[in-house]
Formats: sequence, C-alpha cells, structure tokens
Amino acid sequence: MKRRSTEITGRKGTEKWVERTAARTMLRAVRFSDADFDKPLIALAVPYTNGTPCNDHLRALGDLVQQAIEAAGGKAIVFGTPVVSDGISMGSEAMKYSLVSREVIADSIELMTEGYRVDAVITLSGCDKTIPAALMPIARNNLVGLTLYGGSILPGEYRGQALNIVSAFEAIGAHCAGKIDADELHAIECRACPGAGSCAGMYTANTMASAIEAMGMSLPGAASNLAVDAHNALSADKQEDGVRAARAVIALLKAGISARAIMTRKAFENALTVAWALGGSTNAVLHLLALAHEAGNELTLADIEQITARVPLLGNFKPFGQYVMNDLHAIGGLPMVMKLLLDAGFLHGDCLTVTGKSLAENLADAPQRPPDQEIIFSLEQPYAPAGRHIRVLRGNLASEGCVLKISGKEMANFNGPARVFEREEEALAAILAGQIKAGDVVVIRYEGPRGGPGMREMLSPSSALMGAGLGKSVALVTDGRFSGGTHGIMIGHVAPEAQVGGLLALVQEGDRIEIDLDRGELNLEVPEDAIAARRATWQAPAPRYLRGVLAKYARLVSSASMGAVTS
Repeated sequence: MKRRSTEITGRKGTEKWVERTAARTMLRAVRFSDADFDKPLIALAVPYTNGTPCNDHLRALGDLVQQAIEAAGGKAIVFGTPVVSDGISMGSEAMKYSLVSREVIADSIELMTEGYRVDAVITLSGCDKTIPAALMPIARNNLVGLTLYGGSILPGEYRGQALNIVSAFEAIGAHCAGKIDADELHAIECRACPGAGSCAGMYTANTMASAIEAMGMSLPGAASNLAVDAHNALSADKQEDGVRAARAVIALLKAGISARAIMTRKAFENALTVAWALGGSTNAVLHLLALAHEAGNELTLADIEQITARVPLLGNFKPFGQYVMNDLHAIGGLPMVMKLLLDAGFLHGDCLTVTGKSLAENLADAPQRPPDQEIIFSLEQPYAPAGRHIRVLRGNLASEGCVLKISGKEMANFNGPARVFEREEEALAAILAGQIKAGDVVVIRYEGPRGGPGMREMLSPSSALMGAGLGKSVALVTDGRFSGGTHGIMIGHVAPEAQVGGLLALVQEGDRIEIDLDRGELNLEVPEDAIAARRATWQAPAPRYLRGVLAKYARLVSSASMGAVTS
C-alpha cells in the first residue's frame, strides 16, 4: 500500500524517475541511499522540548523509534512540532495558546505527512494537547499509523506524601489561606516534579493516553508504561514500546489497515468507557469529540451522557483519589483494567486495533485484577456507582450542554448567588483575597473557545478554592475548561459561550444559579422578561486579538459542544 507516487520510488519508467531526480538528489544529501528509496517512508513526529518534563525525554524516545523503524525495514522522516505546556502556561495569557496548539500540532503533522506523501506515520506525544493532536491528522486523512505516548512522571515526595504538579497549585491556595508557610510552599515546589514524563495522576495526559489505547490506536500497555526510571533514563518498558511501535506500523502498512478501520463508533465507546472508569479528565469530552469529528464519526454530548450514565467509577486516582499511574503500572497497568471491563461486558471486544488483532485478542493474556488493593476497585464494589463521575448538564445556562466532574463524591443540588468575573485573573485575585464565601457560585466568562480566545483551563482559581478549604462549598461555572487536575464543584465547557451571546453573558452579580442534578440542568433563576431586557442591551465584546494565531482561531473555532475544532 503506497501513498507515495512512483516518482519517489523510481520503480516505473525512466521518464518519471528523471522528473524526480532533484528530489532524490536532495534526499541523498540527508543520508538516503539507493536501498532507502525502495523502503516505505515513515513519518515520525517528535514533539520534543526541554520546556516541560512531559516532553523532555521524547528526543531520546524519538531517536530510539527512528532506529527501530529502520531496523524493521522502513525509512524515517523525522520532524518536530510545537508544544505548549499547560502546567507552565497555567493562569496566564500563555494558556490561551494551549488548546490552540492542539490544532496547530495536528496541522503541522498533516503538512509533513502530506507534503512528503509518506506511506505511514508514528506520532509521539507527552503534554496534554500533543496527545489528541498526535492522532487527529491520522484520523483526518485516514493514514496508516499509530500514536505512542511518552509515559507519565514518577511522583515526588515530601514528608512521606506523594506529590505531583497539582500539589504545587493547591499549595499556593493553602499558603494564601495561611495554612502553610513560605518554606513549606517552596519545599513542595522543589519536589513535586522529580523528572521527565507527563503529570502522574488521572489528569488529561493519562486520561487521553488511556482512551486512545482503549480505542485501539496505540499499543497495549503503552499508556501505563512509565516514561523514565529512577535515574531519569528512558524506562525499559518505554524503550520496548518504541520498538513495538515501529514493528506495528510496518505490519499495518503490509496489511493495508488505516486509521478509520480502527476508529469506529464502537472504538469511541470503548475509549469513553475506559476514560470514565478510571476517573478521567473533563478534557476527554472535548478531545474525543474532536477526534470523532476528524474520523468522520458522529459523536455528541448526548452520546457521551449515555455512556457516563452506565459506567461505574473504578479508579482511585488523583486529583480526587489517592493514587497515580505508576501505582496502576505496578498491578497490571491499563490492560488489567480493560480486561476487567471486557469480561463484564463494558467493552466491544471485536474492535480492530493497531496490533492487527481485536481488542479481545490483545487482552487474552492480560492479568486479572489483584485482590487486596484499592487502586482499582471491583465492579461489584466500585469506588462510586455509574453516573457519579462525569455529568453532562443542560438547562437555560447551557442549552448546548456543559460538563460537571463529580469524581465519585456525594453531591446535592446547589443553589447560590453568582459572583461574576470577566477573566480568570479577576476571579483568582478575589479568591486569594478572601472575597469568596461558602455558598457562592463563581462565574468566569468570556474564556470560551472564541471569547478567550483559546478556552483557558481554570486550574489556578479551582486549586485556590481547594487550597482555601472551599472546594465543597463553592461552585465554579465557566465557558472555559478545567485541568485534569481540577476537582471540586466545577462546571466547564458551558455552551453557547458568553462571546457568542450565550446566557452566561447576561448573568449579573447576585443572580441565583441552580445546579439541579436530579434534572441534569444548570439554570439561571431570573425571569424571562428580565433576561429579554438584558439581551436587548447586550453587545459582544470586541475581539481581544486582531492579528496572529489567536485571531485566526477565534474566527474559525466551533463550539465546545462540538469539540472546539477548526476544520
């Protein structure tokens, strides 16, 4: 199965061969030999940067995969992509570029795979947006390929407690609330991230890596294999993942299996089931909607709502639980969890995967759930029953939908006065100054895909609420989104967003907002005539950016209810 024209391979006809002499000449300059022109050309996307631990090791992993591709009979074309670190950009204007980077990374990979007309592709990933972005162009153009997650970080440690990046954000709130001093804050900062790898809890990176493995577009076990060992060198498991990925892509090419043969509707149902059973990030909603769009599958918030209603929460993972990915790795990894779900009828075992085998065949020898541990709960006695992790709400404040993460907690209906902020920074300042009280509903608007633009994550204000001890008594409602590390009474992805005239734009200070879990609604308790009067005088704010990437994104991006896609 060749995507490249015969001009590249030089196999048919002297005339066509001559037409491509210049191209072959240039490739010889970058160490291609005569034999290489007869090999399948494999694109290798390596989103390396030393600007975040999530991707710091991907250069070494990329070198290993390149060697493995060539050992397996292919020839690699290696290139990089942008990487915006969520953890570093959080709470600033830089975060506006995070979700935008998903689109730019996906487009960058498409440019390279189509510009070189490669035969197949392997995409590496690390930080949050690089993971869906690594798969989007493969689905978009129905390429032969797979994606390989770089793996999660080992936890830090302080006074006998395991640390991660969210520990640092919550420590800021605790310090501002007078619960810890500056020395303890600094100690947590210095110890939270000890080396390379993505955030260790069931945050967005591990959620999406697990979902994509369940979808069949990455290798069995790769999502839960750790990035590095205690010496900060590539782990043996991750090295083996690199070799397996190279062999698998050559096998897919020979078998003629491309992405859309794998990325079926049932595969997306598997991905969502595993994400919610583990207690995954609300960002999975946004990214799986986007991936389904790229794969030509119809997937809606209503579909996601149906799946969330039947999947029990099994994972006891941070940010709401106790454990991180290396704890899961030690008891059998993601294959063990998927085997548990498959045997109970929660997964479609007949789905094709990048191994060329079905999901059920991949899991035939997966370990059983070990007894006497509280990392993965049993189906008979789950961490929380079905419907108690992610909820999709509607109502007059979110007619297109919004997403609430409960994470197994008992939560009653909530009703409180709105505290309205036009930007994340304003809300954070009010929280840190002690101006938010128990019972309030913090509203942060104009942070949606268009309004931000870029749909920033609200980890700073949500962590500040948790650190101040208000996580159970204050709700936060936003047309922005949340980090996978967020927990508390947090409602994001409110659509339509404020910038396009969603009702969120008309909320005033002190209005009552109701979160009704019985009816699955988020409502503004203001009479219709008052709403109509407000709407008559409302005008959309002028765009915050008139040129550059963010301006382009604001013009093109769809609603969060459709995945915030631009294609």
